[in-house]
Amino acid sequence: MKELVRPTRLAPGARVAVVAPSGPVPEQRLQAGLDVLRGWDLDPVVAPHVLDRHAEFGYLAGADADRAADLQSAWCDPAVDAVLCARGGYGAQRMTDLLDWEAMRAAGPKVFVGFSDITVLHEAFATRLGLATLHGPVAGGVDFIKNERAQEHLRATLLAPETVRTLTSGGRALVPGRARGVTLGGCLCLLAAERGTPHARPSARGGLLCLEDVGEETYRLDRYLTQLLRAGWLEGVRGVLLGSWEKCDSYDRVRPLLADRLGALGVPVVEEFGFGHCEGALTVPFGVVAELDADAGTLTLDEPALR
Repeated sequence: MKELVRPTRLAPGARVAVVAPSGPVPEQRLQAGLDVLRGWDLDPVVAPHVLDRHAEFGYLAGADADRAADLQSAWCDPAVDAVLCARGGYGAQRMTDLLDWEAMRAAGPKVFVGFSDITVLHEAFATRLGLATLHGPVAGGVDFIKNERAQEHLRATLLAPETVRTLTSGGRALVPGRARGVTLGGCLCLLAAERGTPHARPSARGGLLCLEDVGEETYRLDRYLTQLLRAGWLEGVRGVLLGSWEKCDSYDRVRPLLADRLGALGVPVVEEFGFGHCEGALTVPFGVVAELDADAGTLTLDEPALR
């Protein structure tokens, strides 16, 4: 697995486009998120269809073509320095194939931020654009709006990335050890669902795999992990970081499953690392070389997340 191209960090006054590739976002939460960005001396602009809601499928932020057009237009606009997703939910899989990846590649690298359903786009940006991305809070998310730690870690990653080279949040070793590799990952159910699609990587070989999920029963988490194991996708992975399992079964039920499915990989595994659908979630760069120390509960980046 190769290190990906790191975009340029943001500077005061940078223009940040907010898009909704997946589910709809309440206007009040969106406006609160925009206020946070303005408080960082950034210039947020909202894509035309962010507040749309699909006429038949209310879990989508408008039509697939409109969501794709918003993302592509923002990405290809030379005045835009970063693209932040408004929320996750569901819908990125429906619009990813509608993007003009050649045009987006020609537009050059810029910062991309999101998590949850945006896992689909993290994979696509890696495979189609060769671009490092940020697995971090969404602009209309409750955690981003209300949690100081989540805000500050994303702000520092965007504007002063050299200050957050080592990520730590009290995680502990499920399997001890140290490992080096290229970071990747996201929401477990989506990584499993992406197998066989044109924008997904063929494997996690050489990677430090970050996994988390939300609202899943333990047997379903078992199914996703077993699918990745049976498909050979986890062969050659260097290490695993486990984030939050919010609204899943209690962790004393989830933990034995994670140990059962991942322990046999023979690589370091750190648990409760504090990213994903949890309060105060860390921003984790994907596509960069880093060292995992499971015993210390740290992930140290070779270079800052952004240039």
